[in-house]
Amino acid sequence: MHHDAEHFKDHPAFKKGVRFDYEVMDLHTIQDGAKPEQNIEFRLGGFGSDLSPHPLYPNQFYALTDRGPNTDYNINHDHGKMFLDPGYAPRIGHFEITPQGKIQKIKEILLKTPTGQPITGLPNQHFGATKEIAYDRNDQLLNPGTDEFGLDTEAFVALDDGSFWVSDEYGPHIVHFDANGIEIDRINAYESDTRRKQGYLLPLEYANRRQNRGMEGLTITPDQKTLVGIMQSAMSNPDASVNHSDLTRIVMIHLETHQISQYLYRQDISQNVHSNTAISALSEMQFLVAERDDDFYKDNPQAFKRVFKINIDAASNLEAIEDAEHVQQDRHLGLLIDGLTVEQYVLQHGWEGLAAVGIKPVSKTLVVDLVERLKYPHDKIEGLWVIDDTHLAVLNDDDYAFSDEDDVIQQKYLDTAKTLIDGNTLYILDGLDLTAE
Repeated sequence: MHHDAEHFKDHPAFKKGVRFDYEVMDLHTIQDGAKPEQNIEFRLGGFGSDLSPHPLYPNQFYALTDRGPNTDYNINHDHGKMFLDPGYAPRIGHFEITPQGKIQKIKEILLKTPTGQPITGLPNQHFGATKEIAYDRNDQLLNPGTDEFGLDTEAFVALDDGSFWVSDEYGPHIVHFDANGIEIDRINAYESDTRRKQGYLLPLEYANRRQNRGMEGLTITPDQKTLVGIMQSAMSNPDASVNHSDLTRIVMIHLETHQISQYLYRQDISQNVHSNTAISALSEMQFLVAERDDDFYKDNPQAFKRVFKINIDAASNLEAIEDAEHVQQDRHLGLLIDGLTVEQYVLQHGWEGLAAVGIKPVSKTLVVDLVERLKYPHDKIEGLWVIDDTHLAVLNDDDYAFSDEDDVIQQKYLDTAKTLIDGNTLYILDGLDLTAE
C-alpha cells in the first residue's frame, strides 16, 4: 500500500483540510443537548490526540486516540467520570495519503499490557491515581472502575525501529510500546513502580502534575536518542494554588544515558486559558510547540491556535543548577528558589524575578497563526507533523464528535447554525520556515 505520492503535501485538498472517515458508535439513546429533538451521533475514530510521521514512507503517518468517549459526571462530588464505552482501548491508527488527496486507514494498533491484554482509558488505582470515580452511561459505578495500565493517551512518537513512545495526561506516564502495541517499558515519577524495566525516572515533582493536564506533547530528537515531553499547563507544584501560572515545563530524557534535563516554557496567556498540546523536534535544540485556547472560531474570531518555534540553546537547564545561597534542589519539588518552587516563584516575582536569579525560559517565535491563516474552525489543535522545511501538517481533536457544555452532553458543532459536526481533519500548510538554524 505504499503509493509513490511525493506530491501529497501540495495537494490542494489539504489546504482546506481533509477529513478522516469514521464509523458511528453503537450509542444511540443519548439526547443532543444542543438539539433536544435528536440524539447524539458518537463517531470513531477520535484520532486527534497526536500525529507522527511514518519513519519509512513519506505519505504515511500515525495518529493517536485518547482514552475513549468520556465526560465529567460529578453529581456525587466524587470527581466522577462517565465512560460511555468503558472497554474502549486507546489505539494508534496507521494512515496513508493517496494520490487523490484522500486519507485511508491501513490498520489500528490497540495499546496493550505487557501480557497482551488491551488496556482501557479507566483511571489508575495506584501510580498516578487521581481518585476519579468511574461510572457507566447509566449513572452506575463501574466494576472494575480502575485499570492499572489505563492511559489517557495524549501524545506519541513513532520511532525508526517500529516502536512507539506514548505519553498520557494523568500519571504522567510515558510508555514504550512495540510495533504490535504491547508495552515494553515505561517512564514516570514513581520510584516503586516495577514496570519501569530500564529504570528511567522522571523528576519526582512530575507526580505533582495537574490532573488531566499532564504530558500533552511528546517528540524525539532526530538522532532518536532523546525523548522530549511538554506539560499542558502549570503543574500543581507544590499544590493547586499555582495552577493559574503561565509557567510550564519541558523535560528531556536521554534514552541511552538516562540523563534528564528540564526547561521552562512561558505560555502567551495564563489564568488556565492556554494549553500546550503538541511538540515536534526540528533538531536537538529546536522544536515546534502548539499552544491553544478552548474557543471555537464561530464564537471568537480572535481564538488562539498558534504554532511556535522554540530554542532551548540559551535556556536554563533546571537539572544543572547547583545548590547555592538562594537555590537548592529538592528531591520531591525540584528546584527551589528561596524555598519556593519555580511555579510559586514566578507568581510572586514574575519572569523578571526568575531572570534576576539567572533562570531563563526557552525562546519562542511565531511560526503560524492558524486562525489568521485558515479561519481554523476547531477548538483544538493537538497534532503536528513536520513534513519538510516548509510544509507542516496539523490535526484537530474531534472528541468523538461530542462535547460537554456546562455539564450538558451535546453534539460538537463547528458553526452557530449547528449543522456542521466536528471531525478529525488534516491540514497541510506550506510556505513556512521550519528550518533549524
